[in-house]
Amino acid sequence: MSKFIPIIMASGFISFIVTPLIRRLAQSLDFVDNPASRKVHATPVPMLGGVAIYIGLVSTMAFAGTHPYQELLGVLGGATVMTTIGLVDDRYGLGPLPKIGGQIAAGAILIASGIQVTLFASNPLNIALTIFWIVGICNSINFLDNMDGLAAGIAMVASGFFFAMATIEGLGLVAALAAATLGACVGFLYYNFSPASLFMGDAGSLLLGFTLAILGIKLQFTGRPLSITWMIPIVILGLPIFDTTLVVISRALRRKPIYEGGRDHSSHRLVAILGMPTPRAVMTLYLVAATLGMTALMLREATQPQAYIILGVLAAVFVFSLIWLEVRFQEPNSVSPKKDLTSSPS
Repeated sequence: MSKFIPIIMASGFISFIVTPLIRRLAQSLDFVDNPASRKVHATPVPMLGGVAIYIGLVSTMAFAGTHPYQELLGVLGGATVMTTIGLVDDRYGLGPLPKIGGQIAAGAILIASGIQVTLFASNPLNIALTIFWIVGICNSINFLDNMDGLAAGIAMVASGFFFAMATIEGLGLVAALAAATLGACVGFLYYNFSPASLFMGDAGSLLLGFTLAILGIKLQFTGRPLSITWMIPIVILGLPIFDTTLVVISRALRRKPIYEGGRDHSSHRLVAILGMPTPRAVMTLYLVAATLGMTALMLREATQPQAYIILGVLAAVFVFSLIWLEVRFQEPNSVSPKKDLTSSPS
C-alpha cells in the first residue's frame, strides 16, 4: 500500500493548488452556475472544478506509469472524452442523447483498450453490460451532484474502499487509479464543501463517475467465488445507485421526465423530511457510503450463505428506504426547467 501513498498525495496536492487558479479562470470567463429554484445555492458560483479534478487525476496517473500501458491509455483517453463532454454541456448545454452518446464513446475507448466486464461467455453481452455500467454510474454521480461537497465526498469514500481492496488483492492499475481519484477528490473538496466556492459541474461528475465505473469493472478477487464478488462494486457504489433509482421511480410515478431537474434527490429529502441542515445531510450520506463500503469489505471475507444474507438485508433496506422517502416527501412546487442530464444540479 505504501507505494501508492505518493499518488494520493501528488493528486491531492495538484488538485488543491490548481483549484483556486481554475476558480479565477471561471470567474474571468463568466463560467458560473446561476441560482435556480431546484438548486441550493443563492448566488452565482464559479464552475470548471471538474478541470481541476481532471488535472490532478490524469497528470498523476500519466506520470505514475502504471502497467499495462494499453489499459492506462484507455483510461486516460476515456477520461479526457468524458471531461470534454461535461465541459461542453456545462457551457452550452447538451441534450440527453448527445450527452449519453459521448459517454458511450468514452466507454468504447475503454473497451478497445481491453477493459470490460467479463461475467458472461458471450462477448457482446459483456460489452453491452460494460456500456450500461459506465453510462449508469456516470449519470448516478451526475445526479448526486446536487449539494455542496456531496458528489466529491461520496466519490472520495468509494474510491477509498476501492483502493483498500485493490491493494489487498495486488491490483496495480486499480490501486493507482483509486489513489489518484481519492487524492483529487480530497484536494477539490476543500473548496467544494459547504459553502462551496467552486462547483465541479458535469465535467467533474462525469469524470468521477467514469473512474468509479472503471474501478468497479477492474476490481477482481483471487480465490473468491464470482457468485459473491460480483456484488462488491455494486455495494460500494450503492448510494449513487440508490439515489438514481429513487429519482427515476419517483418521477415515473409522478409522470415527470427523468431528465427534468428537481429537488427530489436523497439529499433534498433528508432536508425536507428530517429538517437537516444541508451540511448535515451531506455528512449523513457520507456515513451511509462508508457503511456500505465496510459492508463490501465484509462480503470479501463472507461465505456464500453469509454473502446472500447480507445481500438480502441490503435489498430489504434498499426497498424500505425507497418507499419511506417517497411516501414522506413532498417536492417543492417550483422546479427549474433545466435538466439533470444536461447540467449539474448543484
